[in-house]
Amino acid sequence: MTSLTETDLAPAASTSLVDVRGVSKSFGATRALIKGNFDVRPGEVHVLAGENGAGKSTLIKILGGVHRPDAGTVCRDGAPISFRSPREAMAAGVSVIHQELSLIPTMSVMDNIMLGREHSVLGFMTRESQRAFVDGALARIGLAIDPDRLLGSLPVGAQQMIEICKALSTGSGSRLIIMDEPTSALTEPEVERLFTAIAGLKADGCGIIYITHKLEEVYRIADRITVLRDGQHVITAPVDAMPANELIRHMVGRPLAEQIKRRAPLPGVTVLTALGLTVIDRTVHSDAAASPDGTRRVRVSPMNLTVRAGEIVGLAGLQGSGAGDVLAAVFGALDSRYAVHGSMTLAGRSYIPQSPGRAIANGVALLTSDRHRTGFVPAMSIRANTSLAALQTVSPLGWLLMARERALADAVIQTLRVRAQAMTVPITTLSGGNQQKIVLAKWMCTSPRLLLLDEPTRGVDVGAKHEIYELMNQWTEQGMGILLITSEMPELLAMADRIVVMHRGRVMDVMTRNQADAERIIHAAMGGEINGIAE
Repeated sequence: MTSLTETDLAPAASTSLVDVRGVSKSFGATRALIKGNFDVRPGEVHVLAGENGAGKSTLIKILGGVHRPDAGTVCRDGAPISFRSPREAMAAGVSVIHQELSLIPTMSVMDNIMLGREHSVLGFMTRESQRAFVDGALARIGLAIDPDRLLGSLPVGAQQMIEICKALSTGSGSRLIIMDEPTSALTEPEVERLFTAIAGLKADGCGIIYITHKLEEVYRIADRITVLRDGQHVITAPVDAMPANELIRHMVGRPLAEQIKRRAPLPGVTVLTALGLTVIDRTVHSDAAASPDGTRRVRVSPMNLTVRAGEIVGLAGLQGSGAGDVLAAVFGALDSRYAVHGSMTLAGRSYIPQSPGRAIANGVALLTSDRHRTGFVPAMSIRANTSLAALQTVSPLGWLLMARERALADAVIQTLRVRAQAMTVPITTLSGGNQQKIVLAKWMCTSPRLLLLDEPTRGVDVGAKHEIYELMNQWTEQGMGILLITSEMPELLAMADRIVVMHRGRVMDVMTRNQADAERIIHAAMGGEINGIAE
């Protein structure tokens, strides 16, 4: 195969559904997009690749009517277009599925899907006609969900599917569909349903812009790939002309080993011991093992769990496995609806995690799976978010010691190599990968002995992923114990020293890294026959 050069291999504008040429966009002194070139053909999936901060989000927001370019042209079917709002873009047939959910948890599924389009040409639609529309939209994407159900009662993955359903049901006029990390919170069956829907959209002649940090998705559904780096167009090429190592090199600007490397651990003393750990949902009747929508009384059946200093223990399982409940129980983050039974010790001493505050005081930290909702405070600065969990250190008597906060936060931020203009700007000005580093930095300021990681690399680019893996290596070498949940099988197999597989609250299998393989993990996660388990 001939090596690709960093040049534009895009087709002529006349063959394109949407054509972007020389588009630039700046925010103050920050040049987010510099003479960007990009186009989408009818009936293709065009993957937009690049590290966090490469300019991908800026480009899709221009196409979606959120931003207007400072320079350059955007053409649709050869005619220049300029959207002044997302509503104008939607009316012109552009649908956007954002990585951050734009849904309202306190409204029903139906009202979320219909929000902003409750009227027809003749006036407001009746509830019966709205329900018929929503039933059809849900059926097209294979979702068996009650439209009257409160959205906030659904798991994050199901909410993401509703977000996708909403975007795909904007009507037959939608010709350009933009998907920004649509599978970040989806289970494998949900991903399959999405890919089936994408195949149907391609057959209907829609153009799809797809952003993902999962290489396996790129090579499964992409027709072409465009790489942006530091706001500039690097290359556009057919997917079969850009192997994974070349794609990564173009993204990061240097060769990057694809292999995830876990340095040999040196397990020390036991950090966490949980005996008979059980989580029960008090709101479900004791006579019902499961309600029709899948809610279970016993969220976690009695289980034993140990984590040693210097060790990474993976908790594996499909959605509803109970792995997330285990992390929440250890961190004291379950509310009064749940009862937690069993005993725990932390570094050999009795440990009763009655609240997150008590857990933090005992050296336990939890990185949640949704950094936007539970990881940081959007209105606060980078530095303030970093010191948020260490207020007893930087504000011991209720008064913020700014010099102490600056010294603590800036030292950790520098260690994690966060790229930012200044530490005083809002955290929302950072790219996704750097936001994730700040959430990690927040917990490093507390000097934890036990780190609970729930999807630590969700929504971050390949370069940032490898930086997080290296940090995990460094932390365990320093004696920290890590309890890890990840939906990415290569990450689980490479980084976990031991893997505990759960299914509907039960431990189904326990294996070392040398014993583990994807088939064995999936078999146990789907409720396969229990192997001999010994903690």
